[in-house]
Amino acid sequence: MPENPTPTAARRLAHTRQIVCTGYAREDGLYDIEATMRDTKGHPATMLFKEVPPGEPIHDMWLRITVDGDLVIHDARALTHAAPTPYCTHINAAYGKLVGVRIGNGFMKEVKARVGGGAGCTHLTELLGPMATTAFQTIMGLRDGSPANMLVGEHAPPLPMIDTCHAWRADGEVVQLVRRNRGQQAAPDSTGADEFAEAGARPA
Repeated sequence: MPENPTPTAARRLAHTRQIVCTGYAREDGLYDIEATMRDTKGHPATMLFKEVPPGEPIHDMWLRITVDGDLVIHDARALTHAAPTPYCTHINAAYGKLVGVRIGNGFMKEVKARVGGGAGCTHLTELLGPMATTAFQTIMGLRDGSPANMLVGEHAPPLPMIDTCHAWRADGEVVQLVRRNRGQQAAPDSTGADEFAEAGARPA
């Protein structure tokens, strides 16, 4: 099958959503995780408060969370550059409520408790899912994140990837391979893995 199967019918562009998540290591030891979301239409859009030409943003939003090595949020800031109503910007400051939340099991449940529904913006809140996995990848990528080193103790599973997806399921081939390799390499400094284990950090 080709990478991009040929469409089965003629089509025209109706909507484009672009989400970009970026992770930065800061000089003070913290990490900034930034996300942008931009929605555009391939045709003029008649909104309640305005008309939006083709290609101009209906949504143009930015969100940043600052986390430490344990994936605890120290700061959260949101900006809305474009939105369907003039009232969307009023909720940006609410994302400061995320300070103190740790990315790990139950992260999105806690996010929705703080900034879900009328307490937040649907689109900004949805960005926190991919931002959580971006934070995880940012921090793990700056440590020795090879599978053979994601271990804590002789009988520990590969952390924190186990059971986060099909490939890393506990009874799958990848985990079995890591466990087979466990005794074949010198044990590295496990500080990073210990930190993730204590944080319960798995992609939300």
